[in-house]
Amino acid sequence: MKIGVLGGDGYCGWATALYLSAKGHEVAILDNFVRRQWDHELGVQTLTPIRPLAERLRVWNELTGRTAELFVGDVTDYEFLSSFVSQFQPESIVHFAEQRSAPYSMIDRKHAVSTQVNNVVGTLNLLFALREIQPDCHLVKLGTMGEYGTPNIDIEEGYISIEHNGRKDVLPFPKQPGSFYHLSKVHDSHNIMFACKIWGLRATDLNQGVVYGTVTDEVAQDEALINRFDYDEVFGTVLNRFCVQAAIGHPLTVYGRGGQTRGFLDIRDTVRCVELACLHPAAPGECRVFNQFTEQFSVLQIAQLVQASGRKLGLTVDIDHLSDPRVESEDHYYNAKHSKLIDLGLQPHYLSDSLLDSLLNVAIRYRDRIDTSMFMPQVNWRNASNVRRPQITAGEKALFAGRAT
Repeated sequence: MKIGVLGGDGYCGWATALYLSAKGHEVAILDNFVRRQWDHELGVQTLTPIRPLAERLRVWNELTGRTAELFVGDVTDYEFLSSFVSQFQPESIVHFAEQRSAPYSMIDRKHAVSTQVNNVVGTLNLLFALREIQPDCHLVKLGTMGEYGTPNIDIEEGYISIEHNGRKDVLPFPKQPGSFYHLSKVHDSHNIMFACKIWGLRATDLNQGVVYGTVTDEVAQDEALINRFDYDEVFGTVLNRFCVQAAIGHPLTVYGRGGQTRGFLDIRDTVRCVELACLHPAAPGECRVFNQFTEQFSVLQIAQLVQASGRKLGLTVDIDHLSDPRVESEDHYYNAKHSKLIDLGLQPHYLSDSLLDSLLNVAIRYRDRIDTSMFMPQVNWRNASNVRRPQITAGEKALFAGRAT
């Protein structure tokens, strides 16, 4: 198939683009490199040394004999985006090109607005481009389980059957987003459902859980292809942060009691889920929703898993409880359905099988790059404006660029 990967320089996008290319699909990557700019803005860097995208693609093309095309531009620029669709004529578009950090969206007004403009406007532009140029193209859109929040009922996959005052209907599952980022994803979902309904577009909304892992079969072929390992408090995941802390003997920083429960999945399952969605497209006019995760854990359970695995490697791993900077329930019911991708053929990897090789060992390997100042939360959900670390200087930016971070 001809598949466009929007946001193909990012964590999920890069792994997905290589996986699809290795499977024989004709892949085009679209990116504007803003993810790298956000690192510079925040004064952080991924644990793993990331090469420039042009170099990554050159190495991949030389290793495999395949050609993954690159289109540099912004999804909020309709002329550029429509030109890409017209030139490449994709059969599927995988849309990762969004600001994906809840803490980033909660820093202040500027970051909340930029998150929603990038995400909502970018997706709207894409919907209009597909309608005008490639209406039969299947949109595979990365959503988030965070759209649902933590309701006191089972979470269905996108829709719920309701009986009210003697009448029945199937409606979109109620949304209870917990940040301006998650709100932007809800707006995306509504816009996509509407576009499918009125224009006959076809779309799959993948409500993804927390993704972990750096190594896929494709990335493992060369050091130049290595993927991101974000552990800072804005873009990092709790699992990555715990593994990095364990690698250097720093106590694991659990927010509150640690009862916050979420869905998790291996990056190798992310790329497979995307391919399964592409190979089994939605029907014209259909907007279907898959809950994309394989296991559920609380934050405290994650900390205990890291603690146990770290001790097997001879690491000293303690657990500290911090005041929770977020506005969220620390103890709650959480039971989300996730059967549709399994039905399509997903064979999951599990955290217990992946923690040592894919996470802790990577953290240990690159522990000389760990910056402990990135561990503690600085973004408080309750503040209208948060005090951030100063932006790095032009000289520091040049240094980061020289180190290809």
